[in-house]
Amino acid sequence: MLIVVTSISSLVHLYSISYMSEDPHSPRFMCSLSIPTFFMPMLVTGDNSLQLFLGWEGVGLASYLLIHFWFTRLQADKAATKAMPVNRVGDFGLAPGISGRFTLFQTVDFSTIFARAFAPRNSWISRNMRLNAITLICLLLLIGAVGKSAQIGSHTWSPDAMEGPTPVSASIHAATMVTAGVFMIARCSPLFECPPTALIVITFAGAMTSFLAATTGILQNDLKRVIAYSTCSQLGYMIFACGISHYSVSVFHLMNHAFFKALLFLSAGSMIHAMSDEQDMRKMGGLASSFPLTYAMMLMGSLSLIGFPFPTGFYSKDVILELAYTKYTISGNFAFWLGSVSVLFTSYYSFRFLFLTFLVPTNSFGRDRLRCHDAPIPMAIPFILLALGSLFVGYLAKISQYCDEAAVAHPTRSYEANTSEVTQHDHRGEQELRIGCGRNSRQWLRCSVDSLPLSVGSGPLRVSRKGRRKEALVNRHML
Repeated sequence: MLIVVTSISSLVHLYSISYMSEDPHSPRFMCSLSIPTFFMPMLVTGDNSLQLFLGWEGVGLASYLLIHFWFTRLQADKAATKAMPVNRVGDFGLAPGISGRFTLFQTVDFSTIFARAFAPRNSWISRNMRLNAITLICLLLLIGAVGKSAQIGSHTWSPDAMEGPTPVSASIHAATMVTAGVFMIARCSPLFECPPTALIVITFAGAMTSFLAATTGILQNDLKRVIAYSTCSQLGYMIFACGISHYSVSVFHLMNHAFFKALLFLSAGSMIHAMSDEQDMRKMGGLASSFPLTYAMMLMGSLSLIGFPFPTGFYSKDVILELAYTKYTISGNFAFWLGSVSVLFTSYYSFRFLFLTFLVPTNSFGRDRLRCHDAPIPMAIPFILLALGSLFVGYLAKISQYCDEAAVAHPTRSYEANTSEVTQHDHRGEQELRIGCGRNSRQWLRCSVDSLPLSVGSGPLRVSRKGRRKEALVNRHML
């Protein structure tokens, strides 16, 4: 996660040097652009709730300052004014969630909270109702993630944030602001695994967001707003991947998404910069000959966005839909079907803005076409690096532990189990099983053991696939 944040932010800074060179307030812009780059690593590296909350508030403040950069524009002022209270609604959920965790566990340290999360004393009784405290805390944390990651009900601020400069859109929607909510859910995954109710709500919220944003994106004519709605849709995929208990795959898609979404935004900014700040796709057209490099970059980013085979987005988006399909629950099927329909809409609006912008007969003004030019070298270098990431990062990372979870959870895969080595271990009245759950993994993973053909014998259960011996300890009462 730190590699994603720092690398994308560095490329956006490099791009901004040329993009904002003619703006008289570029020093203020570069200063404001560095704020989320400072607070996001603070959020990622925090080992306690207070440091996470400090970084959380810092990226929210940075988003307001960046969206409000052109404060003389009325729409920019309205967009920043909308973004701040919507994020405060999310903070209204996160802050009581952190307070609830401290009240219940008497600590804000993540490792201590996760170790004590499965204690039986996790319920409150209020007004003749028995409320599960962990469920309530997880739902409050989800409210914070919904506000920060532009999920359904709080998604309106994200498209309006396009009123800021294009590097702001790339930084907020690719590496910092909107990814904070997804990372927070993945960071608190042992806590979210306790109450199944919270996971169901997360799955439904993410699936509906992906569908809503995709259907809205097909009706937009503003180039940057189309890309912004695609961001909301992809965040929905990440959220419902967490809801079906595959947090590593969600973070994998977050990493892949950062590369091709930053590429799309910076490519759009190159065109807007050269076309005298024109953002309406209907007033463009026929620009493939004038912007050959930008056209190639946007084509690669769009192919990765729609999940076309073998670019980066394919390796994470496809596995998310596969895992949702193999969940065999109402929420899993709901997420799979809405996610599949959202893929069709994503393909439609992606190729729509490519055709309207580059391929149809020109609708732009003659003065704009005479002055338009492709991206200069300082802007082209981030293009090329992000294009390489959009093509190859998913392939290079697919053999890592992120995608091993898909092989374990798939109920139709064949597994070899040595039934002569199966035993039961009694430890304080609890049964523990050893199952394959990820290569070289030190973390606790929740695996679909109900889908594996297990048998009971007299030795440690060892599940191997293709000759690889994978072991992890899973407590049966956690499932």
